[in-house]
Amino acid sequence: MGKRIAVAVGIMAAMVLVLTLYLPGMRSQQPSTGATGTVAIGGPFTLTDVRGDIFTDVNLKGRYSLIFFGFTHCPDICPLTLQIMTQALEAAGPAASKVQPVFITLDPERDNADALKAYMASFDPRFVALTGTPEQVKGAEQSYRVFSAKVPIRDAEGKDTGDYAVNHSGYIYLMDRDAKYLAHFQKDAAPEDIAARLRQLP
Repeated sequence: MGKRIAVAVGIMAAMVLVLTLYLPGMRSQQPSTGATGTVAIGGPFTLTDVRGDIFTDVNLKGRYSLIFFGFTHCPDICPLTLQIMTQALEAAGPAASKVQPVFITLDPERDNADALKAYMASFDPRFVALTGTPEQVKGAEQSYRVFSAKVPIRDAEGKDTGDYAVNHSGYIYLMDRDAKYLAHFQKDAAPEDIAARLRQLP
């Protein structure tokens, strides 16, 4: 019996290690200035922009991109992160012209083109905002190793209100001109730290 327990514990530990290594949303946040290297983040996706045009990973190639996944009903973290990205682009000066900022919704059922267009009016006009079918959005999540899950919102008595929030990982990804991973930043990174990294881009 003791041997079986030891084997089970070993298997569980290995599973946790794999998840920790390969799913950024399940890791603790990493320093925003030291996360570089070859990482399996990024890849094929097909989504739609606010004009209704198809936008894929191919559209990212030729420029650097700064990508964040979130949702418009987010009460605090998403708007704060998008504001940080906006401030970083402003602080980066001419270097910002090399970078395409991108916001991808994790809530396609509510975040249609009109909702995204209205929401993004508060942030840098250079942003491309993307939505799609639930399957298309899930494909983009998988390519970028993003974790998300709907969470029912309950009232003071614990009853389901019929509304929901979306729990999700909060990284900002910096991708190179081939749409491959360069670095990531925490959702609460200082705008100047991001700007400093953008100014280093060749």
